[in-house]
Amino acid sequence: MLIGYARVSTIEQDTALQLDALKRAGVRKVFQDKGSGVGPRPHLQVAVGMLKAGDTLVVWKLDRIARSLPQLLDVVGRVQDAGAGIRSLTEHMDTSTPMGQFTLQVLGAVAQLERSMIRERVIAGQSAAMERGKRWGPPRVLSPRDEASLVRLYRSGGHTVSGLAGRFGVSYGVARSAVLRATNPLAYYTPRR
Repeated sequence: MLIGYARVSTIEQDTALQLDALKRAGVRKVFQDKGSGVGPRPHLQVAVGMLKAGDTLVVWKLDRIARSLPQLLDVVGRVQDAGAGIRSLTEHMDTSTPMGQFTLQVLGAVAQLERSMIRERVIAGQSAAMERGKRWGPPRVLSPRDEASLVRLYRSGGHTVSGLAGRFGVSYGVARSAVLRATNPLAYYTPRR
């Protein structure tokens, strides 16, 4: 039996392309996951768990199964333990042959290398942007001058955070964050892992 698996990385994305390809390949039972590839992929686990000897897990592309070579090899091992195989429609690969198994491992290693290189480029780009003063997230509600005034008034002792929030026309959270940044800057420091 052919058992299909499709996955997209976000809820907003659509699996239609993958589903159409699986249908053309003769797959009648398809499991789908939507969401981050980092998660557990519960429908993949169900699909692999129902494989029997002679079955084939069919995917549009191998990177739909795993994000790293160790993850891929784990899934492949479980599929092989069930006496089943894996077939990729776009990479024209079938693990029921020794050459297919070799191809799978090479493609998995290449995919992992590509993800690692993309990650390095993203980190390098973010570091360079931070050095140029780039900030992420929504823009601050208070201008630097207004924030300094709010903090100065708070430190003078005659004002509450709630009162200052009303005076500057911002939410309590915005005023509180401004005060905390000025009085406890380490509260806003998040060390890199």
